Amino acid sequence: MSLPLSHPALLAADPELASLVGSEELLQSETLRLIPSENYVSAAVLEASGTVLQNKYSEGYAGRRYYEGQQVIDQVETLAINRAKAVFGAEHANVQPYSGSPANLAVYLAFARPGDTVMGMSLPMGGHLTHGWGVSATGTWFRGVQYGVRQDTGVIDFDQVRGLARKERPKLIFCGGTAVPRTIDFAAFAEIAREVDAVLVADIAHIAGLIAGGAHPSPVPYADVISTTTHKTLRGPRGAMLMSRETHAKAIDKAVFPGLQGGPHNQTTAAIAVALHEAAQPAFRDYARAVVANAKALAGELLARGFDLVSGGTDNHLILMDLTPKEVPGKVAAKALDQAGIVVNYNTVPYDPRKPFDPSGIRIGTPSLTSRGLTTEHMPAVADWIDRGVTAAKSGDEGALTKIRAEVSELMAAYPAPGLPTG
Repeated sequence: MSLPLSHPALLAADPELASLVGSEELLQSETLRLIPSENYVSAAVLEASGTVLQNKYSEGYAGRRYYEGQQVIDQVETLAINRAKAVFGAEHANVQPYSGSPANLAVYLAFARPGDTVMGMSLPMGGHLTHGWGVSATGTWFRGVQYGVRQDTGVIDFDQVRGLARKERPKLIFCGGTAVPRTIDFAAFAEIAREVDAVLVADIAHIAGLIAGGAHPSPVPYADVISTTTHKTLRGPRGAMLMSRETHAKAIDKAVFPGLQGGPHNQTTAAIAVALHEAAQPAFRDYARAVVANAKALAGELLARGFDLVSGGTDNHLILMDLTPKEVPGKVAAKALDQAGIVVNYNTVPYDPRKPFDPSGIRIGTPSLTSRGLTTEHMPAVADWIDRGVTAAKSGDEGALTKIRAEVSELMAAYPAPGLPTG
């Protein structure tokens, strides 16, 4: 399979870089991408990301800039803000954060001071670095305490969360994470946060698209602040947003600018606006429901093939597998599957005895394959490829991996990816 030459100006100016971009386009086209934090953006989002808005510097906010010539930029940013508020039902939205981690840092700056106690899900249990984990700046500048999941069920024990919160009295409580396959009970977290007078921050980076599409409950009625990236299930550019109640709007905005960053990336703001417009369409709700349906179907097929899934399955887009029973380390399996054209990431599992860089599990998800149009009917084949790939990883059967890659490429050719050139 080959794709036509694209990006003519880039090709003329820098053939070497143009070749690399072309290679990446081909790779994304031919492979089955199962990393749950990845997706395909539309051609419209890609175009918005590459407009002349790139040329503008726009420190400040709409109507309050430090540079002249912002008549159009103000309208672009206001459009993105209004669409974010409409899609999520939020009272306030800030679309300027460069990425998810800076967005979370802005929350700390708005509501905490260095040395304060903050509480989040432990990274090995499925949380995120910026929720107070030790190797992150958030765990260096603040006193991080972590909750986890039950070893027997793989789900959060809210009695334990409440006990920890009462003991530690954190200023911030984060809910959400990077490897959480079950529905987040925002109401339960909000009740605990109220008991200890903590600010509840819902990090919905992974599930924002599912929330926008009605396939996961919303944190808006419960959380003081909502942090999210704009890619992943939301299918936007690599950016971020912060949403909050109006009472926190001034603190959030001041923390983003001038607290942490200078001029926003206007081309990204425009692409966020496009993605939010797409998320407001009826077809997006169909997509969000299909992401979950595909994940549940895939989980069922993997369970039938003897895979050990953390928490026993999934409620959302994400599946976390413990490969210990298969006697294959996660890293070995991930590299073998990549060779077979199936892109996953190795990942720790709760109570993992192995080290983070060589863990027991792999993490997979269904956003990308759903965006390509694959349905529950395809999930038996996907599960079979994973099963065969893990088996080949254990035995070192290179031929089996080559055969799987050919089968994957054939199916991908029948389901072109949004935003990629076709040929």
